[in-house]
Amino acid sequence: MRYANTDPELMDLVRRFVTPGRRYLRLGGSSLRLSGPERELFVRELVQAAGEITPAELGILFEGGWRECRTASWLVAVAGRTEFRSRIGELLLASGGPYGGSYCITLATFGTSADADLVCRYLDRYLPQPDLVWDQTFALSTLLHLDAVLGTERASRYLAAGGLWQQWTDATSNMVRDPQEYRQVVDQLCSFASECAELFARMETRRWSSRPDRWTPTASDSSVESGE
Repeated sequence: MRYANTDPELMDLVRRFVTPGRRYLRLGGSSLRLSGPERELFVRELVQAAGEITPAELGILFEGGWRECRTASWLVAVAGRTEFRSRIGELLLASGGPYGGSYCITLATFGTSADADLVCRYLDRYLPQPDLVWDQTFALSTLLHLDAVLGTERASRYLAAGGLWQQWTDATSNMVRDPQEYRQVVDQLCSFASECAELFARMETRRWSSRPDRWTPTASDSSVESGE
């Protein structure tokens, strides 16, 4: 693990991508409370950051603490960098505390069966551990979201009477008994991430088409090529 206070390279990335506008604190549930111009500015700056950061720089952020990892995970989600899927899955499985929500949202944004597999791996490991009240609720709600997207029922084995979810909730102080209730939060966060991803895609298309070395064929070009 790398620490920003002793790692100049990581500190530079933290200053550029993690702390501006207290971004790392406003990602997740806090983003849902933004509105009006404040929300528009936050979305625009988040999308811009997702376009500026390189894969190598994201890799460095993922070597940092929870602030760096949360920010990197959201930047990955916005830019649709599915090449980080395995890394996100590793971090979710190894998350030593209640910091896995951003990883769940990123996987939910990717929205494939491979992402559901990674969420299931987390649930299989941590639901049998009632001494750990971490992101089990968030993860199961994310799996419900993915089930709705994919038309699957992978969450059903956890929710069956006497299953892992009931065993875990009966043995813990977890206040959410029905993960379908919390799924609404996951749905809203995924909607926010998708909104940012759509803006990112539009900006990337505009940036690509405006490059001076980008040749776009016209009708006259086609005529010349065909000899007409």
